[in-house]
Amino acid sequence: MKSGSNRKVQNAGADTAPGPGQPEGGIALGLADTVAQSLLHIQTELGGSPDLLIRRIQIGGERRLEAAAIHLSGLADSASVNEFVLGSLLNHTEELFLDSTAGGADSPREQASLPQQILSRAMVIGDAELQENWKEIMLAILSGDTAILLEGCRSAILCGTRGGEQRAVSEPSSQLVVRGPKDGFVESVATNISLIRRRIKSAKLRLEVLKLGSETHTHVALMYMKGIAGEDLIREARERLNKIALNEILESGYIEELIQDKTFTPFPTIYNTERPDVAAGNLLEGRVVIIVDGTPFVLILPAVFTQFFQSAEDYSQRFDIAILMRLVRYLSFIVLILGPSVYLALTTYHYEMIPTTLLINLLSQRENVPFPAFVELLLMETAFEILREAGVRMPRAIGQTVSVVGALILGTAVVEAGIITPIMVIVVALTGIASFALPAYNMAIAGRIIRFAFLVLASIFGFYGITLGMILLVAHMNSLRSFGVPYLFPFVPLSIKGQKDTLLRLPLWLNGADKPPAQMREEMPDYMLLTTGHEEQLPPLIRKNSNSRTEEEKREE
Repeated sequence: MKSGSNRKVQNAGADTAPGPGQPEGGIALGLADTVAQSLLHIQTELGGSPDLLIRRIQIGGERRLEAAAIHLSGLADSASVNEFVLGSLLNHTEELFLDSTAGGADSPREQASLPQQILSRAMVIGDAELQENWKEIMLAILSGDTAILLEGCRSAILCGTRGGEQRAVSEPSSQLVVRGPKDGFVESVATNISLIRRRIKSAKLRLEVLKLGSETHTHVALMYMKGIAGEDLIREARERLNKIALNEILESGYIEELIQDKTFTPFPTIYNTERPDVAAGNLLEGRVVIIVDGTPFVLILPAVFTQFFQSAEDYSQRFDIAILMRLVRYLSFIVLILGPSVYLALTTYHYEMIPTTLLINLLSQRENVPFPAFVELLLMETAFEILREAGVRMPRAIGQTVSVVGALILGTAVVEAGIITPIMVIVVALTGIASFALPAYNMAIAGRIIRFAFLVLASIFGFYGITLGMILLVAHMNSLRSFGVPYLFPFVPLSIKGQKDTLLRLPLWLNGADKPPAQMREEMPDYMLLTTGHEEQLPPLIRKNSNSRTEEEKREE
């Protein structure tokens, strides 16, 4: 049977709800002594919404008691409402009603026990509870649950009937693999949790559910492996989530932007994926997974630089094949950020480094080109980015066709018109193809942004500018932290054991049972604790006491 998500885990930061009878909009809203008055309050609260369905019935024996079942069409599963809610009320309450009124039907105490007896002895639906809080009752109805009101009772029975139309589990649209699982996350947080639990059948897997967003009340699930993930990491993630104060949480990107350590950086410091196998693997490595209702992309933290070059297929293929493909990805990233700038430096400042035959050919191509090499590159890179964005936003049926045909036509036309040299088209095309080789889309975007900075430096200083840019880039990456974990780990600080799954993917039988890299947190001085740009929103990082580390851990570091 279908049921709603667990309501027992409450949001630690939720506001106190207004009690029954508190004025709201000029009307005292809340559960009343009569069903008619309570229904009026609900209709007033929702503005007389036409998708609010109310089923009024009479339960009991000779002495009838009025009741009503309320739910929203489209959000609640109609089969569950009809079979498990209305069926329970109409078929199982007569005997309970007689038992509860045996001592006197007009007794308030006896009538107050009727909802509890219906809940414990009549309701056949798995997820049901009594609720007196008006705000929680309205939130349950707006989430797809069914509320049962009884005459003379100041509490409602909430039944988990959430359903409606949902997208079926299908192959992920990103991070595609040739060999490996083909299922991907969907927009339902309950479905996504089940996809992870199917892969990790362990009692150590822990789940916490929060409600974020004062208007959207979005369910956010925090998952981790007890005993594998560091307690300080779990505490830090929980505290940062509870500090979020927004009206709406519509996608995991909202949370990612608010909980990351550093705001002003092109590099992603929190990993996102729509593959359950990737999420499960990171959980077993000691990381924390954040699932947001309404999006198929889950967040994984902490994240390091090398993690964005790892593909799920690396662990489905032989290790030698995985090593080759991983080296290709690192090479593609280098070509992405340095390819155009190296060509620009060579053709502008360092002619002596080009073979004579090739140099003569390049100079002959530039005879009729009116623009310098820097302007050429800037025009071609801008045109390529426009074509790439157009291909993504256009309908799938014609998007790829327009991108490919547009690039061919545009490249041929500008060369024949003498605006761009042929070698320039090759350089820009090679750079664009290299960006598609990266498994993580956000890392590819970071490389595209950094590429333009290197172009400017190369146009002014040549290879000296590229060298200066590399020094600044490495220094910036070394300053980044992801929940206290150095971004360049295991290179900085150096960890020999951590090298087994970074540049190379060594055989599984060589990995052994090492300490998860997500637990590698380092001590930092006080002045480096917060460099986020929004320090007032983040709690100080909670780090391990260096005195509690074993001598073996210190030697590894």
